[in-house]
Amino acid sequence: QVQLVESGGGLVQPGGSLRLSCAASGIIFSIYRMGWYRQAPGKQRELVATITSGRSTNYADSVKGRFTISRDNTKNTVYLQMNSLKPEDTAVYYCNADPPGLMTAYWGQGTQVTVSS
Repeated sequence: QVQLVESGGGLVQPGGSLRLSCAASGIIFSIYRMGWYRQAPGKQRELVATITSGRSTNYADSVKGRFTISRDNTKNTVYLQMNSLKPEDTAVYYCNADPPGLMTAYWGQGTQVTVSS
């Protein structure tokens, strides 16, 4: 009964900020590598940011310096703080959970982020 539920998406103006949340259940959250991916219309899903169980982070070049991924293991939640948003950040953002030692991964339903004037 693995479930990942994203929230926090919406419409924001260029230069604005937004924080996404992903609440996980049905997994041993603290040992999972968590990540955020996004997919724009007509494009492939791409990695945005990841965070390991040891809180090591990795970011796509396009979001470095603007986005911050974090996790709260007491709440089984991973966050994506997005600052200085650009129109090209517009996409559906998906939460990902990567279990250690397995070839499978879990995905949330996605949340829409639209950056527009």
